[in-house]
Amino acid sequence: MPVPPFKTLLACLLTLICAVGLWTAYDWFQGRYIRAFSDQAALFSGDVLSLPAELSGPGAIRVVHFWDPACPCNVGNQQHLGELLAHYAPQGVEFYSLQKPGTHGQLPATLGAIKALASLPGAEHVSASPAVAIWDRSGQLAYFGPYSEGATCNASNSFIEPILQALSEGRPVKATHTMAVGCYCSWQDKSTAH
Repeated sequence: MPVPPFKTLLACLLTLICAVGLWTAYDWFQGRYIRAFSDQAALFSGDVLSLPAELSGPGAIRVVHFWDPACPCNVGNQQHLGELLAHYAPQGVEFYSLQKPGTHGQLPATLGAIKALASLPGAEHVSASPAVAIWDRSGQLAYFGPYSEGATCNASNSFIEPILQALSEGRPVKATHTMAVGCYCSWQDKSTAH
């Protein structure tokens, strides 16, 4: 059996080293930047939600953004939230945010106009985030649920624009129970979930 020339062995070794290097880079990138999309359904029920006393009652349309800084799903809706803020805040819609209790972080500077709430009555029963609650001008909860279905959120698949448009035109909305499939993270700690 003839022995392969040195150049052939060197070429095979370099090819093997390159393949291992490419696989390692791909594996690192996938683990760092690619998140698995969960196709589990989330049930959103707003029965127990209410505005804090200082915000309750008649007034502007109020939007509350529920978010968890550790949830990778927030990145998918922050640009959309910024677009909602730019479009509806000049029309008098007020935007607030509620961060998952026990977490640390802050919204990007582009969402700096959103006022942070320390707490919201009933928020401990929220099932998943990111989520949104919208109160109409009379102070009644009009919508509670996700921004959209699917892995990402934008104006073309959002539930929010039609709700805000209807409320802005004075049409009643009552959509406080929603089931959706999308990118969501649990709001409740496993130890305190009921």
